[in-house]
Amino acid sequence: MKLLYRIFCIFVLFYLSPNIYTQGVGEIGSTRDAMVASEHAVASEVGERTLRNGGNAVDAAVAVGFALAVVYPEAGNIGGGGFMVIRFPDGYATTIDYRETAPSYAHEDVYLDDDGTLRGEWSLVGARAAGVPGTVAGLLKAWEQYGNLPLAEIINPSIGLAREGFILQTRDIRTVNSYRQSLSRFPETKAIFFPGGKAFQAGDVFRQEDLARTLERIRDHGRDGFYTEETADLIVGTMRNHDGWITHSDLENYRAIEREPVRGVYRGHEIITIGPPSSGGVALVQMLQMLEHADLSGYRHGSTEYVHLFAEIMKRAFADRNTYIGDPDFVNIQLDMLISSDYNRERFESIILDHATDAEDVDVSAGEGTQTTHYSVIDDEGLAVSVTTTINSLFGSKLVVQGAGFLLNNEMNDFSLQAGVHDQFGLLASPANKIEPGKRMVSSMTPTIVVYNNEPVLILGARGGPRIISALFQIITNVVDFGMELDKAMAVPVFHHQWQPDRIEYLPNSLSFRQIWHLRNMGHTPVRRRISGRVVAIALYGDHLLGATTLYSGGGIKGY
Repeated sequence: MKLLYRIFCIFVLFYLSPNIYTQGVGEIGSTRDAMVASEHAVASEVGERTLRNGGNAVDAAVAVGFALAVVYPEAGNIGGGGFMVIRFPDGYATTIDYRETAPSYAHEDVYLDDDGTLRGEWSLVGARAAGVPGTVAGLLKAWEQYGNLPLAEIINPSIGLAREGFILQTRDIRTVNSYRQSLSRFPETKAIFFPGGKAFQAGDVFRQEDLARTLERIRDHGRDGFYTEETADLIVGTMRNHDGWITHSDLENYRAIEREPVRGVYRGHEIITIGPPSSGGVALVQMLQMLEHADLSGYRHGSTEYVHLFAEIMKRAFADRNTYIGDPDFVNIQLDMLISSDYNRERFESIILDHATDAEDVDVSAGEGTQTTHYSVIDDEGLAVSVTTTINSLFGSKLVVQGAGFLLNNEMNDFSLQAGVHDQFGLLASPANKIEPGKRMVSSMTPTIVVYNNEPVLILGARGGPRIISALFQIITNVVDFGMELDKAMAVPVFHHQWQPDRIEYLPNSLSFRQIWHLRNMGHTPVRRRISGRVVAIALYGDHLLGATTLYSGGGIKGY
């Protein structure tokens, strides 16, 4: 009898239970007037002090960006790039694109051997993997245009952290040690992360003198302190030592670009997000506009019908993303059409509510690294900033610029390397994203601000390559459609579909056996994955701010 009872309990738990797992929240914090939320507590403290010392949200965002380059080297960077979305209290919004660019030597077949064989590893590890870094240019452009404080006040805290060091936590040590083999491949990198050939221990102080001097040159000489003069010489010297392609001319000619944001409306909420060369904002607006045509009152959150509907919407947005999005300075993108209500109504109406559409049958005839990091800032005047920055893979190209102390990105892998080939995130190559000199590679970064009744109510973004987009899509709908508080909205599990490969990726134990069986019968291919978009967000609730990070993101929620 006891055996039958146990079998019955197992049946109920694993077959009938619609959702037996929560993703969890890494950190939650509540304040009243101003807040900084990032993936590292020390960086958030730098941002908070910047606000308390009279800086605005842009000053704080720039300060956090430089601090992350010191305390979060696996993803924070001055050797990579990113995107920033800014919304002012009067409603004006703008974005800054500081995505990396292809070196002037690069061309469509640059990663092919003489016999035409793809050498994809060249785009992942070492000097040839690096695009021209844009972070420094982007942060300085934001500060010059919209900051209040002197540059020294913004960068000095990071210089101090690099020179005097900070105490390493167990999480920091675990991350570095798990990459010991690849970080020991280049002597310049090994000298930083395994000085004397020895691993750090938790509680050790991590000092980075070379990086401190690099930050001092930026503080004292601005843009020239990175893109010309000594730092540029060090970057080009590292390129020469490792058969890389970035030249002095590539660095000197790099420019961050201020662009109009992509805007959409979802159930009365204004979505202000990033445009191309990031695909994230366009895809997010498309998903929300498709979903707006669905009556969700009959859907239970996390049900099989819910998963099917959301997966089919993601599938169509990613089909467009992988087909049409590229660098707008090189590709004519039909942006107005892609984010139009009429077009996305047609996309929604092509969904069959009881059966999956095969990825090959998704019409596209309309005319990354996972080691990205996001941070959000709002000041006591209501100025909101959403920033996502990346070096692509964990620790980027694994190559440190000798004498400068920072890692270079491996963003060249985000280009389409060869027709029919998938990148490290499984995204299919697109002709719009082919390699060309000076071109910006397509990104999935999606820094976003959601506004309701002329007030910012969500400032959010994530890391996780293409899973950024699907995670933000679900969290926004959790808040708007299902009335969840931010911490609950980020705790429930998310899933992902990116058109190709044609599968639903779900977190372990987040779908019941019954749901998996039904989804398969509907024509889906559910695949269990441990990776999802890791979100950092701030929500505004009238008289207080609530910040949260998803589990395993680390995190620092600071404010006053």
